Amino acid sequence: MVNRFVLSIVFCVLMQASYSQKFMHGAGTGVFINLSPFIKPAIPTVLTYSPRVNFLETSTLSVSIGVPFSIGFGTTYYTNYYSLNGLSIENTTTYVINIPAMVNLNIGAGSSKQAEKRFGFFVGGGVAYQYGRYVLDEYDGVTNEYPKVKETSIGPAGTIGLRFAVGKHQKNIEAKFSYMRSLKEDKISALGIVALFNF
Repeated sequence: MVNRFVLSIVFCVLMQASYSQKFMHGAGTGVFINLSPFIKPAIPTVLTYSPRVNFLETSTLSVSIGVPFSIGFGTTYYTNYYSLNGLSIENTTTYVINIPAMVNLNIGAGSSKQAEKRFGFFVGGGVAYQYGRYVLDEYDGVTNEYPKVKETSIGPAGTIGLRFAVGKHQKNIEAKFSYMRSLKEDKISALGIVALFNF
């Protein structure tokens, strides 16, 4: 159900790109800090693609819907006290896929292709879906290791950021913070810090 909903939003945004000058997009990189008392700390490096469509515009602001999805990998380090060689530091590759559907209020630079301001900001909210592989923060005495799990999370999300215009036609650099709160306490919430170039 959730997967179909997210795919429908992505499809609508991409279809709009063919017919409307209100379509905008950008790409960048950053980190996600995965938060849960049940997992080992995980901070994967992510690649982000951020498509959006403005459905309300003025000369200085816009309201948009977007799907700024991120995919990333990281390495989780942890101490193994039960190694045959004594105390050892081990690591495991983890990954994360984060797909939010966001409604943003954009003001100033980057709010639309007609905006002339050199500086702008945005704030928004929505819902996010996240899937990833993590290391549990609970040693398994049977297998003598920390279990690796694949978790799916969904919950409300928020974002806030700044934009700085560069060059012509309102290309801009964007720095943003995002937060997703899982609806279940034993699932994974995430804080994102990402920088993008908007075309």
